[in-house]
Amino acid sequence: MRILPIVTAVIVSVAIYAFVFERDSAATLLGGPDEPPEAAQQTNEAGPDIAAQAPIGVVAMHSVAQTIDSAVIVRGQTEALRQVDVRAETSGKIVSDPLRKGAFVDEGALLCRLNPATRLTSLAEAKARRDEAEARVPEAAARLAEARSRLEEAQINDNAAQQLSEGGFASAVRVAGTKASVSAAEAAVQGAKSGLDAARTGISSADASIAVWEEEIDRLEIRAPFAGMLETDTAELGSLLQDGALCGTVIQLDPIKLVGFVPETEVDRIAPGARAGATTVSGRQVEGRVTFLSRSADPETRTFRVEIEVSNADLSLRDGQTAEILISSDGTPAHLLPQSALTLNDEGTLGLRVLAEGARAEFMPVRLLRDTVDGVWLADLPDTLDVIIIGQEYVTDGVAIAPSFEGIAQ
Repeated sequence: MRILPIVTAVIVSVAIYAFVFERDSAATLLGGPDEPPEAAQQTNEAGPDIAAQAPIGVVAMHSVAQTIDSAVIVRGQTEALRQVDVRAETSGKIVSDPLRKGAFVDEGALLCRLNPATRLTSLAEAKARRDEAEARVPEAAARLAEARSRLEEAQINDNAAQQLSEGGFASAVRVAGTKASVSAAEAAVQGAKSGLDAARTGISSADASIAVWEEEIDRLEIRAPFAGMLETDTAELGSLLQDGALCGTVIQLDPIKLVGFVPETEVDRIAPGARAGATTVSGRQVEGRVTFLSRSADPETRTFRVEIEVSNADLSLRDGQTAEILISSDGTPAHLLPQSALTLNDEGTLGLRVLAEGARAEFMPVRLLRDTVDGVWLADLPDTLDVIIIGQEYVTDGVAIAPSFEGIAQ
């Protein structure tokens, strides 16, 4: 066994213990100068008072507020201006070739065409009924005119018979016959009117049937409601579409919307028409203006929906991309300070230690506006102040400090 390393380690350990924990005794043992008893007693008695009254050295800097554009920062995403699922309004088999997703379509472009089946025949039948009803109208009108003429003749004969009967030149039988002729003529007029009304009703019914079948035939061609891109393939050739089945989805991406949700503490700083910019996760930067700010908060998050419309002519922005949105608002006075100057008080409030009147330390709460590579922009502070940037963690409110401003500049 090697004894020398063990002995050396023991000696070094004893020396370290004596130097750290028994320094005074070791100094006396080694013959160090003794402090006079009166001086030692004076130092022990006055030491705490001197330590309590001596200012603590800190490093501070002068800061002057500057007006900055205090943008409201919102996390959001892109959203298509319009998106519609185009669906069938009638049933039938697809007889048109499909359009593939990603294709651009103009407004009114044909997406799906359905087989008309017997619809054209039904339309032709309705038109034939209308033609037949229209042909009966002149005949019914002629019968009505003839019946009215006979009614006038019967009324004239009845008047003449009554006058002759009053003069004793006509019998009661003749008067009764003329009255019967008048009644028969009136019945003929009513019948002719009914025939004419029936013909006109037939025309109206045929017109209604024609309108139904024409609209049904128009539904056979499903067209794009606006210009945009196909998000899905249209229905395949030969497939059967039922009423309400999906033909295809069309989205409009130019312009495109940026959608975010603003907390209620920031909503009053935003106004419709305000300029806004955004950066997508891919690094693309875009600009636009606020087009919508909700008046009703989300009941769960207590946030307000905001929409910004931006140009997307090259369609490079897609629906659903995450973006960081900055919405401009009125300028705010703020101080640009090192991030290391921030501290917390006993309640956990974020703030600064500043040089107060009488060379005393004082805590001031702040509102963080923006974090940059040059420092942090802080608001809710006086226009000018002296900020402790080194040593703020070692002082509390009311503690005397000795600030040094040498070599410190904003």
